[in-house]
Amino acid sequence: MGFFPVCLQLVGRHCLVIGGGEVAARKVEGLLACQAAVTVISPQLTAELARLHQQGELAWLTRAYREGDLAGAFLVIAATDDEAVQARIHAEAEAGNILLNVADVPKWCNVILPAVVRRGDLSVAISTGGASPALARKLRRELEQRFGPEYDALLQLLAGLRCQVLAEGCDHRENRTRFHRLVEADLAGWIKDGRWDLVREHVRTTVGGADALAWVETIRERFSV
Repeated sequence: MGFFPVCLQLVGRHCLVIGGGEVAARKVEGLLACQAAVTVISPQLTAELARLHQQGELAWLTRAYREGDLAGAFLVIAATDDEAVQARIHAEAEAGNILLNVADVPKWCNVILPAVVRRGDLSVAISTGGASPALARKLRRELEQRFGPEYDALLQLLAGLRCQVLAEGCDHRENRTRFHRLVEADLAGWIKDGRWDLVREHVRTTVGGADALAWVETIRERFSV
């Protein structure tokens, strides 16, 4: 208890990962997916982290953690099982009021990293507050089956239609009604099944206008195999 669910804007922000093993590699993958500016501190890297470094995707300090390394960091992830190092990192983060996640050690964390299903701009996060990361991963696998790539297409469709509706300058209550009517239908299922005729007809009756129908075609072409 006590953790407040929130989404952080990490684009271009300095994020620090301490450790160069498999756990660190998974954390780095998530940070890079959010376009964070990532620095890894570790004497050694996994093959994947080394590849990312060679490609210029991350910075690498080839040594162990030192006090003062957290200066300027927006978010720190400690992916080390050395308890003494964990305690030192925690002390520095607390002193600097820095966001910190210590992998699999909730007592040192002021940030818990949820298990996340990503479909384009759609993120579905599951957290157990650190009580059972294994359960969070299990639920994520289940949700990965529930939310397929059709949700990426759906969200892009809805984003474009929302802009078009708002540009009409109608009353806020009217817009809200139209948005709710739009998502009441099984748009994701229709997209998954390739029933763009149903998508097109629903958009015509809820949003209307040539621009809205043209946007449906744009999304259909973008996601057609």
